[in-house]
Amino acid sequence: MSKSAAGTVENPSKNVAAKSGLNKAILDQGWGEFRRQLDYKMAWNGGILFAVPAHYTSQECPECHHVSADNRQTQARFVCVKCHYENHADHVGAINVVERGHRLLACGDAAFSRSMKQELAEVSQLSS
Repeated sequence: MSKSAAGTVENPSKNVAAKSGLNKAILDQGWGEFRRQLDYKMAWNGGILFAVPAHYTSQECPECHHVSADNRQTQARFVCVKCHYENHADHVGAINVVERGHRLLACGDAAFSRSMKQELAEVSQLSS
């Protein structure tokens, strides 16, 4: 989210100052404190906070679990290149985060060490 908006010499960006201000506001937030407070409040109310890795959640198909940057055609559109599943990209990301939370609850951290290595291997093969 905090990527530079300066653009290139050939293709300069617009509203660079506004984007710079937004970047600073995002990076100034105390995200560690926010997570600590969220964990505290969840425990206080009898809940549990599961922190799941968000890597590739918007690029992984919730139907066939194929991971590809090509699945995310635009900021809002997700179409799986393997099984042709279509949905809003943010909805796909949310589905995958919930699924990873369920996996973490059922299997613990072992479920992620195996699946994340597989996802990273698939993505690196695609970029080769």
